[in-house]
Amino acid sequence: MSSRRSGSRSNEDTVAKAEDLTGLSLGQDDDAAANRRSGVGALLGIAAGLGTGVAYAFAHRSLRSLPLPVRGAVAGLAANVGSTGPMAALGVTDPRSWPASSWVRDLVPHLAYGLVTAAVYEALRR
Repeated sequence: MSSRRSGSRSNEDTVAKAEDLTGLSLGQDDDAAANRRSGVGALLGIAAGLGTGVAYAFAHRSLRSLPLPVRGAVAGLAANVGSTGPMAALGVTDPRSWPASSWVRDLVPHLAYGLVTAAVYEALRR
């Protein structure tokens, strides 16, 4: 028996909600449209990550007095908000209803990303 959880459709659902709100369409409800939504959803995740890196660079002056792990945690929390915030705002998910296990699965990778972002930024500055 596998303990893997199934892939989330949150990104695709977020893109579909955005389609509804903007009146734009990536196609009818067929496999090709689903693939386009999946691709755009992945690009949104990449944009959230890049946006976090850029925001970290701009905020670095204000954060530099904090230890690196704290700066990494701040960046990770920003990445989490950047990815989960739009989903919550569009009603795709409600983080207030998530069990602790879902919070851990969502926060741990974002915190790791934030720590790597802070460490790489520091390494590049030297």
